[in-house]
Amino acid sequence: MIYFYHGTDTEKARVKSHELIDSLRKKKPDASFFKIDFLNFLMSILDEYIGGQGLFVNKNIVLLDRLCEKKEIKEQFLEKIKEIAESQNIFIILEGKIDKATATKIEKKSEKFVKFDLNGKILAEKLNKKNNELNIFEIANALARRNKKEIWVLYRQLIDSGKVVEEIHGVLFWKAKTMLLAGGTYNWKDKELLNFIDELVTVYHEARRGAHELETGLEALILGIK
Repeated sequence: MIYFYHGTDTEKARVKSHELIDSLRKKKPDASFFKIDFLNFLMSILDEYIGGQGLFVNKNIVLLDRLCEKKEIKEQFLEKIKEIAESQNIFIILEGKIDKATATKIEKKSEKFVKFDLNGKILAEKLNKKNNELNIFEIANALARRNKKEIWVLYRQLIDSGKVVEEIHGVLFWKAKTMLLAGGTYNWKDKELLNFIDELVTVYHEARRGAHELETGLEALILGIK
C-alpha cells in the first residue's frame, strides 16, 4: 500500500507525510517504523520490508525518502513499485520535484497521492476509492471461498484504508446470512454458518460492552476460521 507525497514544495510534502506517519503510528502503536533514504538504500532491505509480513506479525510503516534523487537507486526502486503497492505493509513515498513519467508511474500505484507547488498549494490529489469498494466486495467472496488468509489480507487492507470496522462486520454478517438462506454452500455447512453468525453477533456485543475493540475482536474471529 502506497501513500505518495511530492512536488516543488518539498517541506510542505514532508510535513504532510509526517502527519500521516504520526497518525498511523498512533492508530497502530504495535507497528514498526522504518526509514529508507538515498543515503542508506539497499535493495535487500527494501525487499525485506516489502515482504516482511505474516499472519501474526504487526504491520510495518516504511518511509521512502527521496529515493529518486539518485539515478541508479531510482531505477531499482521503480522496478519494485508494483510489489510495494501490493505489500501488506504501508509505504509513504516522499519526493521533491520529479519528472512527470516517474510521478505518474508512482501515482497509478498509490492508494493516495498529493502534489504540492512552491507555495504549498495542492496541485493534484487523489484517493483511490475504487480499490476500497472492490475490497469490500471481495471480502464477501473470500468468505464464501472460506479462504482465511485472503479474508484476513482484505480485512487489513480495508482497515488501513480507513473503512469503518462496523461496515466490514456488516458485510461479513450479510454474506453469512445469505449463504445460510441459500441452504449452505460447498465450503460452508448450515451448522457452521449458524455458528459463525452467532460469533459475529457475540463479538459485536462484547465490543459494545467494552470487553475488547471490535477491530481486534473481528480480526481474531477471522483468524479462527478453519
